[in-house]
Amino acid sequence: MELTHTRLLVDCFKECFIFYRDVMGLEPIWGTEEGRYADFNAGNTTLALFDRKSMAEAINESYSVDDHFNDRTVIVFQVNDVDKSFLELKGKVNFISEPVSRQYGIRSLNFRDPAGNLIELYHEIPME
Repeated sequence: MELTHTRLLVDCFKECFIFYRDVMGLEPIWGTEEGRYADFNAGNTTLALFDRKSMAEAINESYSVDDHFNDRTVIVFQVNDVDKSFLELKGKVNFISEPVSRQYGIRSLNFRDPAGNLIELYHEIPME
């Protein structure tokens, strides 16, 4: 398992994209300011931005811009095989989502740590 991303979940995607690109000087390596998801080169890891409502929809949770308890970050780990990790973790964590293939080229699952932090495991798959 390798920590590959820290994903910030934001309600003002375009403004945050411009901030991390123009103010913080990070190089976008995927996505644009007009999108809902972007990756930035942050040295040995990736800083990702994702529209907070879109993340809530991806894990079938409710969303409100005024709800301060909606997730604000996701810790993202790449694994060799999401389905194998799912079987290994079954009974040890409470899954929010079982493995699912996403149209943007990953197979992923989500669960929370004991403190409630959102965790995602993924492996890359061919784009649909």
